Formats: sequence, C-alpha cells, structure tokens
Amino acid sequence: MRNLFVSGAIVIVCTLAVAGATAAGTQETSGDEYTGQWTGTWEGAGTGTFELLLQRTSDGKPAGKVSVTTDGGNYDADLRNIAFKAKSIEAAYDFPLDPSAEVVMAATVEGSTAKGTWSLRPKGGGAEVASGTFALTKK
Repeated sequence: MRNLFVSGAIVIVCTLAVAGATAAGTQETSGDEYTGQWTGTWEGAGTGTFELLLQRTSDGKPAGKVSVTTDGGNYDADLRNIAFKAKSIEAAYDFPLDPSAEVVMAATVEGSTAKGTWSLRPKGGGAEVASGTFALTKK
C-alpha cells in the first residue's frame, strides 16, 4: 500500500511539474533580452539578407523594424503587433513592395540565435501568397 501511495505521489508531482513547465513556456516576457540588432538571411520565394532591430519606445512599449534585401527590391518596414513570449518573438509589418499585403513572422530564440518563419498574405486576412524561413544572430 505504501509503494502505491509513493508511486501515486510521484505521478502527481511529475504531472504538476510538466504542467508548470508548459504554462511557463507560453507566458509573456518583457522581451528585454531580445532587444538589439539581429542579422541573417531569409529564404522562400527567393533569398536575401534580413536585419531585425528590436527596441523599446520612451514609454516602454516594444518597437522595431526590418531591413530586407530581395530580388524584387530592397525595403525597410516598421514592425507592429510585436509580442514576446518565452523564447519566441512574433510580429507583423506592412509589405512595402505591395501596399495591399502584410508579412507575419514568428521566431524561436535560442540564446543569441533565432530561427523562424514568415508569411506574406493580404492585409485583413486571406490566403497565404508566399512563405519561407529566416535565421538570425544577435550582434
């Protein structure tokens, strides 16, 4: 009986630990550890360089911009809808090469590197037009 009680207690403790780790993995973070300059490359509907600048505004809100080189022309854009979660960054920006489109991006951060996906789609929803991946290193 005692072994059954100990086994049951171990199962409960392990279940609570896993649930706590899962909840911690989805919690929002201040994102201060992600601020700074990130550089790398992107691929999908072509290839090019990708620079990401993450910072805080004077009132403490997250802000940022991207600088991207493409075969169709290079561009800079301001980020919107920036969200920092445990080990991840999510954001969107208006696509300067087509004012009717937006780019949505999500990255997983591992120390000073980040890997993620991007998706080009019509503003306000609709089918994805193009997608790909990117890899960045924090300077």
